[in-house]
Amino acid sequence: MSDIGDWFRSIPFITRYWFAASIAVPLIGKLGLVDIRNLLLFPEMVFSRFHIWRPVTATLYFPITPNTGFLYLVNLYFLYHYSTRLETGSFDGRPADYIFMLLFNWICIVITGLLINMQLLMIPLIMSVLYIWAQFNKDTVVSFWFGTQFKAHYLPWVILAFNFIIGGSFVNELTGNLVGHLYFFLMFKYPMDLGGRAFLSTPEFLYRFFPNRRGGVSGFGVPPTRRQAPQDNAGGLGGRHNWGQGFRLGGE
Repeated sequence: MSDIGDWFRSIPFITRYWFAASIAVPLIGKLGLVDIRNLLLFPEMVFSRFHIWRPVTATLYFPITPNTGFLYLVNLYFLYHYSTRLETGSFDGRPADYIFMLLFNWICIVITGLLINMQLLMIPLIMSVLYIWAQFNKDTVVSFWFGTQFKAHYLPWVILAFNFIIGGSFVNELTGNLVGHLYFFLMFKYPMDLGGRAFLSTPEFLYRFFPNRRGGVSGFGVPPTRRQAPQDNAGGLGGRHNWGQGFRLGGE
């Protein structure tokens, strides 16, 4: 048990609480402690009955059944793996920026869920984080199951196809990919690579609650640096980097 405790405490704190809640809420529903209908996102219940907790519980809940258990475990792994890499990599020492990224993605996903009657939001949020990691590390070679290798830039779309095969749907994954693309484009691509206006910035109150910490980037991926002049092409997103040998999904 001490090994499990040490491993859990080693998870960066934002990912740790997200990961723990994504286990606790499905278990509460599985054990019947709460009616699972009270955990899902129903627009009429949010707007007419003011069930304001539903956007949160719908993000943390996933039904655990013989048919969905494997899909749940796979996405739980994606949450742990890629959120940890982002939090300790591109967002290392910047918890406020990471929380803002999660909040922006979550709000976009909730709005989408309300518009298209999407009752479960766990997979879209996880996929949005995975998409952003893939953009930061697009030249990293990753190994998928059955020995398939490709650049990380294609990973969100490979997972979309994979989850469609094992789960029968791609709307959740597509929503997550599009929301992740929207964040990355507005926060990095448009203002830094294309020299446009910065439409997104982390609110100051988040920095007061979660101040930046000293320390360099320790994981995969480095956020682009803002352009100093329109003609300056250094630090753009299109540069090639040697990211190492890659890693195998589901391995150590």
